[in-house]
Amino acid sequence: MAAIIFLVGPKHSGKTSIGRELAKLLVIPFYDLDQLIEKRTGQNIRELYKKSEDLFRQEETAVLEKLLQKKAVNEKKQGIVLALGGGIIDNPIAMAILQNKLQKPEGHCVVCLEVSAETTWQRITSQGELPPFLEAETAEASKEKHRLLHERRAKDYKKNASFSILAEEKSAATLADEAAVLLAEKIKQ
Repeated sequence: MAAIIFLVGPKHSGKTSIGRELAKLLVIPFYDLDQLIEKRTGQNIRELYKKSEDLFRQEETAVLEKLLQKKAVNEKKQGIVLALGGGIIDNPIAMAILQNKLQKPEGHCVVCLEVSAETTWQRITSQGELPPFLEAETAEASKEKHRLLHERRAKDYKKNASFSILAEEKSAATLADEAAVLLAEKIKQ
């Protein structure tokens, strides 16, 4: 399989854990865009974003572009699974790169992980400190900010997806199996 499988969805939807499992099933490499950004910059995502959202989006774009141009992906015709950051949908340059890649004949696809706003909120708050983009004067205001952001982005994730899977209350391995089945069906088409 020479295709790139992009995993999209909200923060804490399981893109990394499901992506790792899916890559194992397909016997292809797995990459997490946020981890690659951290490796390139030497800073964690939260620190980078706090410095400047624009700086973070520039790094996101640069890392995405570099990975997609990588010789291992293009010359060996080896596919990859790539977990994209939850906010990539708000990065028009990165999305243009993604859309351009999806126009290629290699059969690249976008898998959207659907999770409710309430579930992602619980997962985010269990981590302790809120991400900078959700900080507000009160806990309720932060939760409402999250809900609105989640709902807006969810529509865009689905609009850009080849297919979606409901990623609540199932293990990463089970969801990877579901994604692999749907990918196989898509390849047959």
